[in-house]
Order: sequence, then structure tokens, then C-alpha cells
Amino acid sequence: MSINGWGEFAASGGLISYGPSLTDTNRELGIYAGKILKGAKPADLPVQQPTKFPLIINLKTAEELVLTVPQSLLTRADEVIE
Repeated sequence: MSINGWGEFAASGGLISYGPSLTDTNRELGIYAGKILKGAKPADLPVQQPTKFPLIINLKTAEELVLTVPQSLLTRADEVIE
């Protein structure tokens, strides 16, 4: 069981995640690195930060741990894994 900041962890069995997508972050990192490899100066590139922070709840894990997730939390979730 874990509560993590990367959505992929909830998808692979964690209980709850709230944070940016690791896949999206790595994709943006690749784009950023590509700009540098094409000759852009790192000091001239803007600082980038994630803009989406989805809340993902894994109900299968909650059931295995005999936990009840409040309905108010389920309503706020961007994704519920059943």
C-alpha cells in the first residue's frame, strides 16, 4: 500500500496518488532535452512545471486493505480504479 505523488503508482497497485503523471513529465523532459540537443541554450529556455495534478484512487487496493474511501474523496477523484 502506498500514497504517492505519481499517478502510475496507483495504477500498479498503490492506494492513492495525487501528482503529475510520470509519463507526461518524462515526455516533456524529452522535448526539453531535444531543444538543447538542437542548439538551444538551457539558460534561454523557460522553467517548466506540471500543470495537471490528477487524484487517482485504487478501490481494488482499498478493498484488499479493508479500507472505506469516503464518497467525498471519490467524487473529487479524476480517476477511480475498480
